[in-house]
Amino acid sequence: MTATKTDAATHEVDLSPAAADKVRSLLEQEGRDDLRLRVAVQPGGCSGLIYQLYFDERYLDGDAVRDFNGVEVIVDRMSVPYLNGSTIDFSDTIEKQGFTIDNPNAGGSCACGDSFH
Repeated sequence: MTATKTDAATHEVDLSPAAADKVRSLLEQEGRDDLRLRVAVQPGGCSGLIYQLYFDERYLDGDAVRDFNGVEVIVDRMSVPYLNGSTIDFSDTIEKQGFTIDNPNAGGSCACGDSFH
């Protein structure tokens, strides 16, 4: 069942200005204004849980939504407790490029940094 935006709760995941700018840029490249950034936690990886970031056009029952100057970030109901207090950032340096998630709820992570527990 699909929920409407007005039914959605809020979450405590922050999106840095750099990450919001990058998401906005990627959405402009896609040429779509009906997409939002979905952040989720799924079982997997060498530490037990992995992050997923992807564009989604849907609102699902139980989704929590926050708007960052026109960039909507959605977290599903099951992922909210794992992600509350996290910050999503974007780095574009000679040393590293990509999105990072600083999660105070993670008890530890693997060497590759893609999974946590």
